[in-house]
Amino acid sequence: MTSDFEIRRLRHEDGHWLRQLNAVFGAVFDDPKAYQANPPSDRYIGRLLSSDHFVALVALAGDEVVGGLVAYELQKFEEERSEIYVYDLAVLEDFRRQGVATTLFAHLKQIALDLGAYVIYVQADYGDDRAIALYTKLGVREEVLHFDIIP
Repeated sequence: MTSDFEIRRLRHEDGHWLRQLNAVFGAVFDDPKAYQANPPSDRYIGRLLSSDHFVALVALAGDEVVGGLVAYELQKFEEERSEIYVYDLAVLEDFRRQGVATTLFAHLKQIALDLGAYVIYVQADYGDDRAIALYTKLGVREEVLHFDIIP
């Protein structure tokens, strides 16, 4: 299936698309509970989308969200610069291998340049071969350990 899509950065008034993106994440990651069981309020979403340090990009095919990514700008303390952390990226099955993820990253790269970020980084799980292949195509692989520390 070949489709046309457009990329849009979500802003304050685009909460409905962020909710659709959450549904895409839930479907693609086979974890709808994590993304939809306890949805944030419209006010919370509006504040989040109003922040310059939060980036939500969606790929739209008409009025349907078919993919997207969520990233955060992390301002550094050792220099006047920042880095961008991609928290989630997903594309619906029927829209994969059509350049959606690559185009999302191209848009994110421009946003990163506008923000003065020196790097964009993203994590992938062992065994997620599609994600690892995409990220290898886009950047340099590093082997790191990740730890979750529960407060």
